Amino acid sequence: MNIKNIILSVIVCVPVSMMAQNVWERPDTETVQPKKETANKKEPLSDERYLANAVPEVNGKVEWQLDVDVPGKNAKQLYDTMLGYMTSITKEENQLEGSTVALVNKQDHIIVTNMKEWLVFKDNFIALDRTKFFYNLVTTCTDGHVNVKMNRLMYRYEEQREGGGHVLKAEEYINDKNALNKKKTKMYKGVAKFRRKTIDRKDYLFSSIVQLLTKKTQE
Repeated sequence: MNIKNIILSVIVCVPVSMMAQNVWERPDTETVQPKKETANKKEPLSDERYLANAVPEVNGKVEWQLDVDVPGKNAKQLYDTMLGYMTSITKEENQLEGSTVALVNKQDHIIVTNMKEWLVFKDNFIALDRTKFFYNLVTTCTDGHVNVKMNRLMYRYEEQREGGGHVLKAEEYINDKNALNKKKTKMYKGVAKFRRKTIDRKDYLFSSIVQLLTKKTQE
């Protein structure tokens, strides 16, 4: 998938009916004050949390959803908060060129963030093993509630190799069918690092959002 197709894929994920209303626009990021996020903490965990049903699929596509109730905050307030957060994470050190808040719908309080970043498997004095990781975060804010969908996941691995390396879609690689043995008791070697690190990244983002919104309920 080339860069043009990745950009187009963001637009595809937006309902046609919304596009027809002409309410979608590119955000004015200069008005948003990014909030610096802390580094993704590494904690030793057992493989159990990475096994069966850890990677859900919606209509055959890998997709995680987060729903957070935020009592006392209206849709506009939550939209402004989430726009600031989404803008900040596109500026973290692990981000690649093109990671951006791609589209916003101020009327319906929706934010589409196109994430392009490094997902690091191993980094030491002997070797650096990592992949380019692309995905979308679609945020919808309503009065007292925030929904975030993480979908359209794809990896570009070992691009420096002859032939351009590997282009891997999540639903063809890290889902239960392709990543786990028949008993769903362990992950296949090779794909395991992709599944673990992707779930870790999702958990970090979602927990950060929950912390941010929980703080907002106390203000």
